[in-house]
Amino acid sequence: MSPKMAERETSRYIDEKAADWIARLDRGQLSGEESQALEAWLRGDPRRRGALLRADALSMLGESARALGPDFDPQRFAGPAVSAPPAVSRRKVLAWAGVGGLAAASIVALGISLPAAGAITTGLGEVRLVTLDDGSTVMLNTQTRVQVDYGSGERRIELLDGEAYFTIVRDQRPFLVDVGGTRLRGTQATFRVRKLGATPVDILVDRGGVVLARAGMSAPVVMQANTRLVIPPAPARGALPSPQSITPDLLSRELAWRDGKIAFEGERLDQAVTEFARYSNTRIEIRDPALAGEPVTGLFSASDPAGFGRAVAAIFGARVEQRDNAVILSRGTEPR
Repeated sequence: MSPKMAERETSRYIDEKAADWIARLDRGQLSGEESQALEAWLRGDPRRRGALLRADALSMLGESARALGPDFDPQRFAGPAVSAPPAVSRRKVLAWAGVGGLAAASIVALGISLPAAGAITTGLGEVRLVTLDDGSTVMLNTQTRVQVDYGSGERRIELLDGEAYFTIVRDQRPFLVDVGGTRLRGTQATFRVRKLGATPVDILVDRGGVVLARAGMSAPVVMQANTRLVIPPAPARGALPSPQSITPDLLSRELAWRDGKIAFEGERLDQAVTEFARYSNTRIEIRDPALAGEPVTGLFSASDPAGFGRAVAAIFGARVEQRDNAVILSRGTEPR
């Protein structure tokens, strides 16, 4: 049996609700009734505060209002006039989100802006959301390096190493992401690109669509929403694998790092340990080969390897011991 943690709401649903609140705030101050509703929403799932801050960053240049489409009716968001509590401004609401979300945002730096060119890096355990010159955003996972080069004819980013989640706003210039010899092109989309050392490049499209091309390819590959493509280290010349459809659950697990989490669904314990090593100097050591092969399912804090060790030890009947920067898991008669 493996540890299981069920989420009441998916990250995508929370992001959508946060975008709705930012759209309301874009129309002006909230009424007392609306501000009470927003306060109640923020007091719910702790991920909501970070989502509200992310949605605010994405609304730069009014892109969020345009995304509502031609049928958007601001009267739908008008609340009744009440005398108390007083109307609440966007600045006040974002202050609520920031103060209340300090613990959850301990590994996330939000709202950082970057000019048209430059390098962005994150350290061990650091996740950073950066607003680019045009209002697009890039969220960098732990130990990630990208190079930004915006010009008059194109917007180009190179992922040198790590994992990044891109949100593209519409612009006359194409948005290009170069990674491991492959170029991604999009106009309005959200997608994740991962390149960890010598491992295959892993691309996941969340919303919209992107086009992939490599030198010598006979035809580009089109990826739509809810698809994934893993590029082998040496793909056949002139061809790439076909994108594969993915479920919403898998999408949520793959993007859990945006909320400082790591999600597993049946992975081996030693694989989970490798994933935790990306975020912390605290090592998890497994002293039993059979224990290393146990399947793990659940949602865990990326910054708490010791808590993860205690959880899996309780489920699998193992011993857990912490020595300096090591969490040691053992079972049976293995030496301690």
